[in-house]
Amino acid sequence: MASKRQQGEGSATDKKKKQKKSEETAELGSAVRDERVKCAVKEAWSQRTRYSQGDLELDCHPFPHCIIKNFLSSETFAENLQRELLGLDFCENSSDLYKFKQTDDLKKRTEPHIAGLRSALGHFRSWLSEVVGVELEPTVEISCARYEYTDVLLCHDDELEGRRVAFILYLVPPWQSSDGGTLDLFSTDGNFQPQSIVKSLLPSWNTLVLFEVSPVSFHQVSEVLSQDKCRLSVSGWFHGLSLERERPPRHIEPPVPRTPHLPRDETLLLEWVNPVYLDISYQEQIQEKFEDSSEIQLKDFLKEEKFREVSEALRLAQIQWTRRGPPNKRCYEVASLDTLPQCVSTCWELLRSEAFFLLLSNFTGLRLHYLCPAGDDDESKDEEKEEKKEQEDAGDGEATGSSNESPSANASRDKELSTPVCCGELRRWSHGSYTLLHDGEASRAEYALDLVLPFGCADWQSEFGGFTCYVATEEDEELLTVYPEDNSLALVYRDKETLKFVKHVNHKSSSDSAGSSFCRSFHDFSFVYYE
Repeated sequence: MASKRQQGEGSATDKKKKQKKSEETAELGSAVRDERVKCAVKEAWSQRTRYSQGDLELDCHPFPHCIIKNFLSSETFAENLQRELLGLDFCENSSDLYKFKQTDDLKKRTEPHIAGLRSALGHFRSWLSEVVGVELEPTVEISCARYEYTDVLLCHDDELEGRRVAFILYLVPPWQSSDGGTLDLFSTDGNFQPQSIVKSLLPSWNTLVLFEVSPVSFHQVSEVLSQDKCRLSVSGWFHGLSLERERPPRHIEPPVPRTPHLPRDETLLLEWVNPVYLDISYQEQIQEKFEDSSEIQLKDFLKEEKFREVSEALRLAQIQWTRRGPPNKRCYEVASLDTLPQCVSTCWELLRSEAFFLLLSNFTGLRLHYLCPAGDDDESKDEEKEEKKEQEDAGDGEATGSSNESPSANASRDKELSTPVCCGELRRWSHGSYTLLHDGEASRAEYALDLVLPFGCADWQSEFGGFTCYVATEEDEELLTVYPEDNSLALVYRDKETLKFVKHVNHKSSSDSAGSSFCRSFHDFSFVYYE
């Protein structure tokens, strides 16, 4: 019994020794250890003023953030930490918002320098709590990310329940602005939406950047442009009670105006559309396929000479383009319709014409024209529309104390609910273009037919991005991917549980196999039709 007890006690002692051995001590840099610096940073943070001393710099524009160089006092520790992190398993993460490789949470990793960093961040939490004047929780979210060529994290605010301060510790080789991968900070407009990049922070070895998480802490990691450097970082969040402050009202974008068809007859179709698609029996085959899968691509849709004419005009004409934002939702260019050359304007009219609405009805079986017979699905959608109208009427009654509305207003709404309508734009896609999923989009999702007709993408490759992904609401799984293809009309019917985004167009789109840089882009007509 005695020998067993001794053996047990010995095992416990050995275990403690092993635990000590398995964690290397990480000492924080002098900027964090200096008591006078801490007091000065605390004062500047509370006053929202700038402060700089030695390795530490605090700036409150566009939102409070702090840069601490030589965060870990030992270079050897930092180098060993980098080596351990590079030896971990990284998973490829790709969505509408980002593309990079990341580890699982590091809280249970037993590597000595990773464990030592966790302890150091625990000590740093005490310093940070005093500086920001908030009691931060002991638990810290922490993971490792590696960004390589074309990896990116697009504009977002980091806001999730409990997150108070975000941090990033860089363990990178010598880095230049031409390598990309900067941490970009955005200003905000009067609606508290991100507006423009006002500061770009270059990654630097053993440098920690932290910032306050708030409704206006919009930032991004710009695309990594270096083909041989790895942007390695450890990042995460310190948590605490939600901020006691007046939150800005959630901005709701005004809906895109929808219009009924233009009164144009089949003459336009005969002039523009490939005759094979005007054959009634072929339309029936298309409808059968579409009803099976809710999507179809119709190749060589326009007559060849018309397609070439529009392609050339889009390439050469002096069209006025405007960038659409805000960057937490989208970034691409749209054409000003009054600057379109004649052939492009006529193609626009074609897609809005009454004859084209009827053609789409024949392709899809959707009721986009009064000549298209109603089916069971149409009746159920009509009931939903009617229910929506009644809810709106009830809401108006509650707000005003009366549900009485002018007859003209009621007639206008009834017409909108029963008349097929569409909205559209002519877009230009180039390096840096994208669209993102966002909360407001999910809440306003409805039944719709998407149409995309691309031009100028003969040499466009899927690895460039710029393709459209359809996903189920609140799920990561992609349901469908539509790649841009010259003169191929893409039709996709989506329900209220389906959202879409266009994948970020990366740097590969602006270079060739020889490494030469040039501006590659493509255009598309993008329309949405509603029954």
